[in-house]
Amino acid sequence: MAFQTGAPTIHNMAAPDDVAETILLPGDPLRAKYIAEHYLEDVHCYNTVRNMLGFTGFYKGKKISVQGSGMGMPSMAIYAYELVHFYNCRNLIRIGTCGTISEDLNINDVVIGMGACHDSNLDEQYELPGKYAPICSFYLLEKFVNKARELKIPVHVGNIASGSAFYSEKRTNVGSWAKMNVLAGEMEAAALYMIAARAKVNALCLLTVTDSRRTGEMATSEQRETGTNQMIKLALEASLTL
Repeated sequence: MAFQTGAPTIHNMAAPDDVAETILLPGDPLRAKYIAEHYLEDVHCYNTVRNMLGFTGFYKGKKISVQGSGMGMPSMAIYAYELVHFYNCRNLIRIGTCGTISEDLNINDVVIGMGACHDSNLDEQYELPGKYAPICSFYLLEKFVNKARELKIPVHVGNIASGSAFYSEKRTNVGSWAKMNVLAGEMEAAALYMIAARAKVNALCLLTVTDSRRTGEMATSEQRETGTNQMIKLALEASLTL
């Protein structure tokens, strides 16, 4: 697929060279702002369209971007597509939160989505002869797992589930996913993995557990800050190896 680089889009006002090849994609644009202000140096805000904030700066000398991607697979698909095809991003790393489905996960645990089950019709556009299995880039998976071991940050690696509805009336879906050894639920990874696969670039989803779909337990504000900081540190340190 030919890339159309060098032009702002209706969703992103960045200039051609504003965005780094490696980009972190939190769903919340304010988390992107937090990362830029607390972790990056020489920061430049390249996008404010729809308040989906995007920043580029340097982490230990490496140029890294961070941009909000919004909530849900349609929003992720828009930003991931444009970052790849218009801005030449090659390593796209979702950093977000999730609800645990597995009995083995606890609040503040870090999860890497090796594969992303989903209930979306996004893959129908590719006119495939069967069901598509969205998976991460092994290149990124290996780098992140090795860095987590080096930093002594425990991570759970396995299947996650990307749901289309935050408020779903299908209350049995948690138990059904758990039977298939799915670790956690979120709303964006499958779209990111599909966009990246079609464009032959790298993508990975890194998550912090902030609630339990099984018990109803929710992380406190303090736990959310501590947990996401651990995830952010892993993402940035692993990005240095790319």
